[in-house]
Amino acid sequence: MKILHTSDWHLGQSFFTKSRKAEHQAFLHWLLEQAEQQQVDAILVAGDVFDTGTPPSYARELYNQFVVACNRLGVTLVVLGGNHDSVSVLNESRQLLACLNTYVVASVTDQPEQQLLTLPCRDGSPGALLCAVPFIRPRDVLQSQAGDSGLAKRQALGEAIQQHYQQLHQLAVAKRKELDRPLPIIATGHLSALGVSQSESVRDIYIGTLDGFAADAFPAADYIALGHIHRPQIVGKKPHIRYSGSPIPLSFDELGSAKQVLLVQFDHGALDSITPLEVPRFQPMALLKGNLNQLEQQLADYPDSTDLAETDPITWLSIEVALDDYLSDLQQRIQALCADKAVDVVQLRRARTARRQAMEQQQKETLSELTPSQVFARRLELESFDDETARARKERLEQLFQHMLADVEVGETSA
Repeated sequence: MKILHTSDWHLGQSFFTKSRKAEHQAFLHWLLEQAEQQQVDAILVAGDVFDTGTPPSYARELYNQFVVACNRLGVTLVVLGGNHDSVSVLNESRQLLACLNTYVVASVTDQPEQQLLTLPCRDGSPGALLCAVPFIRPRDVLQSQAGDSGLAKRQALGEAIQQHYQQLHQLAVAKRKELDRPLPIIATGHLSALGVSQSESVRDIYIGTLDGFAADAFPAADYIALGHIHRPQIVGKKPHIRYSGSPIPLSFDELGSAKQVLLVQFDHGALDSITPLEVPRFQPMALLKGNLNQLEQQLADYPDSTDLAETDPITWLSIEVALDDYLSDLQQRIQALCADKAVDVVQLRRARTARRQAMEQQQKETLSELTPSQVFARRLELESFDDETARARKERLEQLFQHMLADVEVGETSA
């Protein structure tokens, strides 16, 4: 039995106003190629298929096309709901997709046997038992009690999630005994496990008030396929508990680690091997740091836009500028440095040290030394307005502030 473990596709993501459609399309095509080459029996998507609860039409189209392609390959597809996914959106096509060899488990149900799936091998024989656990919302497994302390709520929620896993695992053990076959037991999850390394693009999901789920609280499954954390990693030094990570970088701080899906093979009812398959980078991205002189030297390594072929993608850049002094024309200077280069600056920000120095300088100033406009300008300097939408929002804020200031000054004059 072979499966591909993947998660956190975030179809439909808008990345600083940039569409990821081409990247996701290329990834899904690559994933299908791997499924065919490796002759896998099933693909598990451990949550966050979509980036929002109302995905754009092209994202739904990519999803549906992938389902059809998997069915043609004879590969079973299992889709688990994540914290970004809408339960209703995933469930609206669940019964239809079941006819295409696809199981959708969008949420926890009050009938746990519905979350126990028998995954077939390509020849149709039972290959593995799956405890299909999606993102768990507190209301799915716990009823809050008035007057409970924060600690009591954390403990109760952790125990409820653990009990849900153990109940499913017991059902799987009983099913294995009923089938009288040495089938491996696989479990899934979409949550934060204790001790994992997160990235900027991971939104805290706040499972109630639970900070993280302990590795020892998972059931004694042969393999546990997790989603939500975008960096691939092993949980609790237990090689069979894995995050596959997101297949494309969803933030610039994810560029330091390779993206992957996991090829998991079972033999005679037990875990045999776990092989990471590195996902190609379909969109060039880079993070540049330094002062203006250093950035100019780094940008010199990029080709001119005139030297790029029409089919070659330009590089998306995040630029973090280290400055000794505050420059009001930073945006214009960076634009001048990148003017002839095959790059697109999608994020521009000052280094944290520079922002901290600016804040320390402001703390030394007293309100009596500043005008209201200067106070408002100081506050805006702490924000990043990196794209056209953000800059338009900044202009609206400035206009609203000026109107409010004028109204206040008129009122004072009248008084």
